[in-house]
Amino acid sequence: MPFELSVDPLTLAVLAVVAFVAGFIDAIAGGGGLLTTPALMTAGLPPHMVLGTNKLCATFGSATASFTYYRRKLFDPAQWKLALISTAVGAALGAVIAHYLPAQWINQMLPVIVFACGLYLLFGGTPKAPLDSDAPIKKARQVPQGLSLGFYDGVAGPGTGAFWTVSTLMAYPVDLVKASGVARSMNFVSNAMALTVFAVSGQVDVIIGVSMGLAVMLGAYFGAGTAIKGGAKFIRPVFIIMVLALTVRLAWQHWFGGA
Repeated sequence: MPFELSVDPLTLAVLAVVAFVAGFIDAIAGGGGLLTTPALMTAGLPPHMVLGTNKLCATFGSATASFTYYRRKLFDPAQWKLALISTAVGAALGAVIAHYLPAQWINQMLPVIVFACGLYLLFGGTPKAPLDSDAPIKKARQVPQGLSLGFYDGVAGPGTGAFWTVSTLMAYPVDLVKASGVARSMNFVSNAMALTVFAVSGQVDVIIGVSMGLAVMLGAYFGAGTAIKGGAKFIRPVFIIMVLALTVRLAWQHWFGGA
């Protein structure tokens, strides 16, 4: 877990700006990790270090968001015990497997994942579910949901929050606000668990991760205000264009040997 500055100050500043934008967008449309992951890769960090550092960055934002939902009584941990446990287990397994994957595989895998998530956010619709506060939350569905999405977040991570929101809307009688509370809380659990695994193996750049994490928190604060004013319709297409552009850059660099 290196504490020395592994990039030049200008690059660190650029990464912080990207993280601020990611936090801002994540509070509006979700998917902030789709910006931070390729940004860390283009900064020249090794692929395993990219995953671990991104987990540190993401943990800042998800911790803040999940606490906010809990404080406003939009997430009840007692209803989601199985999901919390299975998410932690899945994330730990995913992070361990990611640690042993060859660096070349990760280099070639991440552009595919980022591109697929970008297309999903571009074309995928959000299912509508009626709000019924008295309907029971079926616990049997929580285990496969938590294991699969926790595992994915441990291995890679981009788009996990969006997947949690959509799958929760489809599987349980909750509205979008409560589904977002579930998504952010589970995202925090998987981020924290995966971060622990990467930290133990020394695959976290603390200076970059903390710098970007603080920027993510700041961006999320301002993004929430913009979301209330209805700014998502403008931010979303800009976000998708940036994601796809970064994906093309990564694919050219790691698939075709471009500079």
